[in-house]
Amino acid sequence: MIAVIMTATAVLASVAKPTRMLADTRQQLKIEPLIPINFDDWRVVPNSGGIVNPQAEDFINRFYSETVSRIYENSKGQRVILSIAYGKNQSDDFQVHKPEICYPAQGFQVRTNVKTQLNTPNGVIPVRRLETVLSQQRYEPVTYWTTLGDFAVSGGVEKKMLDIRYAMKGLVADGLLFRLSSIDRDSAKAFDLHEQFARSLLSHVGQAERLRLAGLAQ
Repeated sequence: MIAVIMTATAVLASVAKPTRMLADTRQQLKIEPLIPINFDDWRVVPNSGGIVNPQAEDFINRFYSETVSRIYENSKGQRVILSIAYGKNQSDDFQVHKPEICYPAQGFQVRTNVKTQLNTPNGVIPVRRLETVLSQQRYEPVTYWTTLGDFAVSGGVEKKMLDIRYAMKGLVADGLLFRLSSIDRDSAKAFDLHEQFARSLLSHVGQAERLRLAGLAQ
């Protein structure tokens, strides 16, 4: 893996540094209007301050073009916290910061970090599932994925190779981090709820929107 990364870095260095943003070559992406307020059994509820957001405002303004944070609740009283961070520039210096870094910054312990997949009717999304806990009181399982351009990426090597593909076209890709979490001591139940929520949400947006939100390019 180290050899692949070193080779990819050398290839990138040999290519003229791209300056054209992929986001500038197509319709401007605004995340918030894409996300429905109500869908199926889910409704947005007032934010009571329960969303982990470890970055300072100046950091957010520098690295992210847009962020969206909402709490949804279903008729059973189950809640899912949705956080999306979109960045127009996903070069190495500006890529989105992942929960395994952000949660410890807020005092959480990351107990497990598992790479897996989320199956949807429109394709498979590579995701990570984290079990986090704060002071043995707040147990918050997390499911998240990241995209680069039109693709969901599962790790650093895959991102680096995709960076090269875009760089060869003279482009710097945009991307986002799509995070779902819930306050629950039963991680298995929480992860199942996250999958149900994600499948439902993605079924209520158009094909182009799914592509941008979940990288479901084949």
